[in-house]
Amino acid sequence: MSSSYRSRIQEFKVALSEEKLDLNALRELCFSGIPFEGGIRALCWKVLLNYLPLDQTMWDSFLKKQREGYSQFLKEMIIQPGIAKANLGLSREDVTMEDHPLNPNPESKWNNYFRDNEVLLQIDKDVRRLYPDMAFFQWPTDYPCQLILDPQNDYETLRCRVEQTTLKAQTVDRNRSGVTNVSSPGKSLNLYPSNEYEVLPNGCEAHWEVVERILFIYAKLNPGIAYVQGMNEVVGPLYYTFATDPNDKWREHAEADTFFCFTNLMSENRDMFIKSLDDSQCGITYKMESVYSMLKEKDMELYIKLQEQNIKPQYFTFRWLTLLLSQEFLLPDVIRIWDTLFSDQDRFNFLILVCCAMLVLIRDQLLAGDFTINMRLLQDYPISDVHTILAKAKELQDGS
Repeated sequence: MSSSYRSRIQEFKVALSEEKLDLNALRELCFSGIPFEGGIRALCWKVLLNYLPLDQTMWDSFLKKQREGYSQFLKEMIIQPGIAKANLGLSREDVTMEDHPLNPNPESKWNNYFRDNEVLLQIDKDVRRLYPDMAFFQWPTDYPCQLILDPQNDYETLRCRVEQTTLKAQTVDRNRSGVTNVSSPGKSLNLYPSNEYEVLPNGCEAHWEVVERILFIYAKLNPGIAYVQGMNEVVGPLYYTFATDPNDKWREHAEADTFFCFTNLMSENRDMFIKSLDDSQCGITYKMESVYSMLKEKDMELYIKLQEQNIKPQYFTFRWLTLLLSQEFLLPDVIRIWDTLFSDQDRFNFLILVCCAMLVLIRDQLLAGDFTINMRLLQDYPISDVHTILAKAKELQDGS
């Protein structure tokens, strides 16, 4: 470790030792990257995402309340419905009185249960594929959730719900552009193909199962948006950062802390996931067009070239913006980009600057390429040095 890096760590320690944190000073420090050592990054992210209060004397009571609140969510939205399901259908009277599986009433508990299952199956499919090039999400957690795994609890867990659910009707996968995949009618959904990871033994749970639980609780608490494909890619780096915190007392509560940080981040970003808002000023279409508006201002020649080739911003910026670049780079590089994004007071405007910088940095290749070559460049971005990209974004921000 170089002496300059050691002194940088010391700067962070000093900044984080203040009883009342100076947010502006901390943001300035974090903008150039946050050290992992000593759990500094995980702690800074919790502050930058408006989870931890700036007054450190409030932390203990605040965290206790938040984590107890999350435990309550688990009880109300996973454990209690699981108990109710385990008790339903045991006798004929249970399904012939006020509620039964075919009850068309939208308020029916069964109706809600089946609707939740559809969301759960989509989440399950996505989280199993989270960062497939690294083993972390398939590893067992150091701190499995005792509330969920308590052997005294005789109830249906999310794991059981997924294992027991098959789709007997035609299965249709949809994305924002419409139908993308139709499976044959009557065919049961094969949830555990041989090339996917198996579930760990009882008493253990993998990190991806924790992410699944976070997303399911989020979907239940936010019915207006529920779960949209891609949210798993936003939770992944947050959870990884908190679940690898070298400090045990923080790592033990990675699940609850990730949930609240993700919720805070989504409160700023959620409009990009709501299809009905696509064309509004807060929706994804406006944000995508903002990338081209900025490019027009910074590099007119490149802007005209992309326009002439009819390369629309939605062809590549949809993924860049909604997933905060989490699919364009390796996880360590995504985390480094997020250090800077989170530290900027207007983080989503800075994200647009980063996207614009990515275009400017490959301008020569884009100016020389035809439509096919350029689409390949934009959908599989060629520069892996995120420090160069962030430096260019900062340069654009400063108007140099």
